[in-house]
Amino acid sequence: MVTPTQKKMLVALNGQQTETPPLWLMRQAGRHLKEYLEIRAQAENFLDFCYTPDLAVEATLQPIRRYGFDAAILFSDILVIPDALGQQVDFVPGTGPKLEAISSVEGLKKLSKDRLHDHLAPVYEAIGRIRNELPAETPLIGFAGAPWTVATYVVEGGGSKDYQTTRKWAYGAPEEFGALIDILVDATADYLIRQIDSGVEAVQLFDSWAGVLPPGQFDKWSIEPAKKIIARIREKHPDTPIIGFPRGAGLLYQRFVEETGVNAVSIDATVPLAWAAENLQPHCAVQGNLDNLALLTGGPAMEAEVAHILAAFADGPFIFNLGHGILPETPVPHVERLVELVRGTSVGAA
Repeated sequence: MVTPTQKKMLVALNGQQTETPPLWLMRQAGRHLKEYLEIRAQAENFLDFCYTPDLAVEATLQPIRRYGFDAAILFSDILVIPDALGQQVDFVPGTGPKLEAISSVEGLKKLSKDRLHDHLAPVYEAIGRIRNELPAETPLIGFAGAPWTVATYVVEGGGSKDYQTTRKWAYGAPEEFGALIDILVDATADYLIRQIDSGVEAVQLFDSWAGVLPPGQFDKWSIEPAKKIIARIREKHPDTPIIGFPRGAGLLYQRFVEETGVNAVSIDATVPLAWAAENLQPHCAVQGNLDNLALLTGGPAMEAEVAHILAAFADGPFIFNLGHGILPETPVPHVERLVELVRGTSVGAA
């Protein structure tokens, strides 16, 4: 029987170097797979898909069957938290998420944690079923959106180019905006703890829009909420590895790692490899950071980038991933070639 200490992904997350790096990809389950598109049609909308255990289980398992990745990640979405708190959340085909925007203290009264776990019960059911069906050597990663990133959707009512409404509220009325962040910290910690209770073996906190924050705001709205969530998780599950991903943080990745104490940090494709190896890898495992456009393009350009990444992180704990999610147009043969490259090159080889 494979024990948790024998699962390559968990070995790396615990700070140990592996002969070849574990490999998984953000958004590995999804629209680049024809089998996903076939089951996606079975749900009326995207949230219904996420809340239907049969479909969420199947979507999570598909990339494991096809590619044999070293970890599965729960198929869900970061916006299940505002949805579970009572905010109106819709996914509009061809447009993306649309929410009933909340940008005042009065609006916060609409949010309640009373039914959080009841609302998210299908997610917890899916986790248990996925664990039962995964290969013994493949751990399951749970996840949530970080409070800052989720707050941008709550306040803007969807995606945004500059997050102007959110950032003005954070600057102009930090106590009021902080009340929203506190709600999200509490709900997110509860959610991730329940995911672990249900069977996930590691969790990732996605702060996808952290890169828009200047240093002082980054400390206040990215680092501090992450610290609170991590502390809550470690009270209940001290041995569960936690991956942080403050995408676009640049030099602030180092501060994030040092302040939060994450077991691993996922880095985007703009981070210089030598800098990350020198300043991040001594503190925790590094995860990343192939440009998703390089994977989309494939061929010699992708192969050269993969070789550079493998060489750069050869002397410490490392998990191969992308700098952001796999693009829907990515050809399956390109992903298959990536698996060959990562599995065929030992960490430490040129």
